[in-house]
Amino acid sequence: MQFRKIILFFLSTILLLLLPLIAMQFTKEVNWTTKDFIVAGTLIFGAATISEILSRKIKNPKHKITLIITVLAMIILVWIELAVGIFSKLVSDI
Repeated sequence: MQFRKIILFFLSTILLLLLPLIAMQFTKEVNWTTKDFIVAGTLIFGAATISEILSRKIKNPKHKITLIITVLAMIILVWIELAVGIFSKLVSDI
């Protein structure tokens, strides 16, 4: 069962990464490098894996939802920072 979930996470990650790959064929505004795809894939696969581990270990539904939302928020913040460097801009303005 665990192997199936890993395969599902891997295939889902690949499908999500196809979106920017396809977009790159139609517009110059999406310009990802190999490094961008590797980092995005790692973030997506990592978030799914960590969420799955937390779902198994934590039995209280409220705690489970809170921790999964926290993991997703952290992934989104890392993605934003890598995309536009919003935190480094905020620090340089101070």
